[in-house]
Amino acid sequence: MSRSGEIIAQLRSDYPDAHCELDYGTPFELLVAVILSAQCTDKRVNIVTKSLFEKYNTPYDFACMEQQKLEELIHSCGFFRAKARSIISASRDILEKFGGEVPSTMEDLLTLRGVGRKTANVVLAVAFGESTIAVDTHVFRTAHRLGLSDKPTPEGVERDLVAAFDEEDRSVAHHLLIFHGRYRCHSQRPECDGCSLYDYCVYGKE
Repeated sequence: MSRSGEIIAQLRSDYPDAHCELDYGTPFELLVAVILSAQCTDKRVNIVTKSLFEKYNTPYDFACMEQQKLEELIHSCGFFRAKARSIISASRDILEKFGGEVPSTMEDLLTLRGVGRKTANVVLAVAFGESTIAVDTHVFRTAHRLGLSDKPTPEGVERDLVAAFDEEDRSVAHHLLIFHGRYRCHSQRPECDGCSLYDYCVYGKE
């Protein structure tokens, strides 16, 4: 088994329930939740979307909404003005350009306001089952510490991880690395003692 394969196997053992922790019911709800999650915790986003999605959960709902109203509804997620603009603009484009359905290709997703590669990869992997790896801060950090990438940009790390992991492991690798970064390999004071991946960790041995 390759080194990256051993890492994935151990992560699967450590975090058997690793999954997307954002609550959603449709690809569109997932898209909105991921946009809201920028610089915000999944826990906070889920609190906001629980009430938000009870009343507004389609592209039409948000395309017709006044920005100030949406800002008030998502205020606690932070960066609410930019996020409101992105959600309303993306909703209008989904209606006008994609027949009301969230597009299922990277090229089309990237045309939506507020959607970068990370957001697009989350939607592709979680909503559509594509073999992709979204690189957020947790994935970026853990990939470097485990020696899976030394690239300075999320795009570079994404390319390295896609090359390192088998196709069937890529979408789950995203969740596994997030769980490891979120619950053990913290940005500050990581829990290196007793970590099952210590033998693979470049950071821990420095």
